[in-house]
Amino acid sequence: VQLQASGGGLVQAGGSLRLSCAASGRTFSSYNMAWFRQAPGKEREFVAAFSWIGGGTYYAEFVKGRFTISRDNAKNTVYLQMNSLKPEDTAVYYCAATMGVGGRDYRSYAYWGQGTQVTVSS
Repeated sequence: VQLQASGGGLVQAGGSLRLSCAASGRTFSSYNMAWFRQAPGKEREFVAAFSWIGGGTYYAEFVKGRFTISRDNAKNTVYLQMNSLKPEDTAVYYCAATMGVGGRDYRSYAYWGQGTQVTVSS
């Protein structure tokens, strides 16, 4: 599967952005999808993902209540709605996919989009 992330940009603190990740391939619904981010000088960190069991979602603590992950299998797209953005949310955001369990460890994901820059000004 090939992933193409978009929707990043510059926004003021408290603002919102919606990231999109378009996937190629006919078996999109079979993949577990997630969003990660990486700020300069920091390791890539988990943001949000779909649960392997039950189709639920789970989030990093620092985005709970502010970010929402969703997917549209008919459009082969996964989204990350980001509200109440903070300067510390500034990072390159990556979507990722796996046929496996997935989870919070970026090493569990075999497929990655190119990343989209999100910059939040104070």
